[in-house]
Amino acid sequence: MRLLRSTDLALRVLMRLAVAGGASPTTRQVAQDMAVPYTHLAKVVAELQHMGLLAARRGRGGGLTLTERGRTASVGAVVRSFEGDGDVVDCENSAAPCPLSSGCRLRGALRRAQEAFFASLDAVTMEDIVAEPTAALLLGIPRVP
Repeated sequence: MRLLRSTDLALRVLMRLAVAGGASPTTRQVAQDMAVPYTHLAKVVAELQHMGLLAARRGRGGGLTLTERGRTASVGAVVRSFEGDGDVVDCENSAAPCPLSSGCRLRGALRRAQEAFFASLDAVTMEDIVAEPTAALLLGIPRVP
């Protein structure tokens, strides 16, 4: 399974904020540091804020901070939210419906594999994935000028 770019960015933003200490970087600073388009990251940040995982303050002294809910959120919940709960394959594609759909066992097997994937991530929190040695590595990533 390949994650959407927005899912990857969401996880990386949460990880960065989890080790930010007292700093509150702006969305623009995070986008620059991660070398991603600001507009794309702003959409991800807005969704994370809507989920209650981070807080965003505008103006002087503003920036992004991880909420307590964000700190303890399961990676599985974040991934599910961004990926959605649709099937891994589109068997009902109207342009070319699958001729095997009435008796195919692949769809069920892929659904079970997807649920196992999510279940394995449900047991991991954001705090877990930024524990040492990851925290030190995250803090050592140089800022892009």
